[in-house]
Amino acid sequence: MSRRELNRLSAKFVETIADPGRYADGGGLYLQVSQGKHGVTKSWLFRYMRGGTTSREMGLGPVSTSKRDGFVTTKEARDRALKARESLKAGLDPLEAKRSSIVAARLDRARAVTFAQCADEYIEGHAAGWKGSKHARDWRGTLAKYVLPEIGGLPVAAIDTALVLKVLKPIWETKTKTAVDVRSRIELILSWAKIHGHRDGENPARWKGHLDNALPKPSKVSKVQHHPAMPYADVPNFLAQLRGKTAFGALALEWTILAAARSDETLGAEWAEIDVGKKVWTLPAARMKADADHRVPLTPRMLEILKSLPRSGKYVFQGASTSRMSMMFSML
Repeated sequence: MSRRELNRLSAKFVETIADPGRYADGGGLYLQVSQGKHGVTKSWLFRYMRGGTTSREMGLGPVSTSKRDGFVTTKEARDRALKARESLKAGLDPLEAKRSSIVAARLDRARAVTFAQCADEYIEGHAAGWKGSKHARDWRGTLAKYVLPEIGGLPVAAIDTALVLKVLKPIWETKTKTAVDVRSRIELILSWAKIHGHRDGENPARWKGHLDNALPKPSKVSKVQHHPAMPYADVPNFLAQLRGKTAFGALALEWTILAAARSDETLGAEWAEIDVGKKVWTLPAARMKADADHRVPLTPRMLEILKSLPRSGKYVFQGASTSRMSMMFSML
């Protein structure tokens, strides 16, 4: 193709032409001028034949006479048309190549998402269906402690069996219950990532038929050990000693014993759940494993505890914690 057949349009013509139509610059490159609702618009177009009979068109972008984001100068349009002609000579359809590069770029962006980002999105998307905020805190806590320092910053597409084992092996035999939860959570996050196009292939954190070949069964390395129960005859003396303490931890522990409740139920108790007039504490279904409201009668001593507590927040035992309750138990 001779130089005379290329670069036919002058810079002034491109800038000033306002009549709608297509103007050939040569080599398949056209300036397209259109009349729209908001005035004249201009864009670059590459036209070519495919298979000798099929005419195809590929947009090269809106016209600009100077460098502007998203706009294409005359020189840039000519460079893009040249690349398209070279693709045709190589037997490639430039329009299909353009579409493929766009898809590839999207996939690259999707696969550059880190494990930590996927973990955040998974938790945010599922937290509303979990009972209470404790479940989400547990997820974030175990991931932050055991998982994210190892693989959090890596692209989720790069997570393989070796990396999963790098997380699990140090805690599998020493913190087995936690390790089992961690493995399950990694598996769920990786499954979510695959569904959302961030990774491909099998899930390297799955247990059956995969990690069960690399790690011993949890039941083989850790026997469930329950805390010893206090003899029933010792309870009155223990409660008498406990009532000599005024710390929130002591009051929360005594409440837990009197209500036959779990520690997390006590620590999550809200003033809105307490009806002093009817002498009942109603735990909502959202906080119960049985998924039903649970009513606990308030004993005279439980009412005394309530009177001694300040209503300074949402929760009844605002300053208590599981560790403080355990400390009070060990002191007596």
